[in-house]
Amino acid sequence: MPADNGTPFHIGELAQRTGRTVHAIRWYETQGLVPGVVRDEGGRRLYGELHVGWLDLMDRLRRTGMSIAEMREYTALALQGKTTLRQRRDLLAAHRARVTETIAEWKQALSLVERKIDFYDDWMESGHRPPLLPAEAPRIPPPRRKAR
Repeated sequence: MPADNGTPFHIGELAQRTGRTVHAIRWYETQGLVPGVVRDEGGRRLYGELHVGWLDLMDRLRRTGMSIAEMREYTALALQGKTTLRQRRDLLAAHRARVTETIAEWKQALSLVERKIDFYDDWMESGHRPPLLPAEAPRIPPPRRKAR
């Protein structure tokens, strides 16, 4: 990860800037997901603006279900420079496809939850149980391929 030109700062400021705890930042580091951290003469970690964006990316990848192994792979590829652009792009494209599939599944599940809420609202408003809603045929997703 290239050095940035701004004034370096310590982990407390990084935590404040990113909204993550010091503990979470250290966890990301121990997982090998925060490259380019150097230490000052007192042994304290120094961070820069690039770390703010990097932590945001790692957090979003994790929240969207990317495995830690894939995140490590992505980080290792990024450290190798522009020769790995295609590999990084392909890794993110595969992740995007999984996220898109998950969003579609969640939208279908949300639709059912909304229908049930409407069912209960109708029942409470009328005082009589409404007719049952026809069940939606569940979509059976194709088997997932193992992560790399």
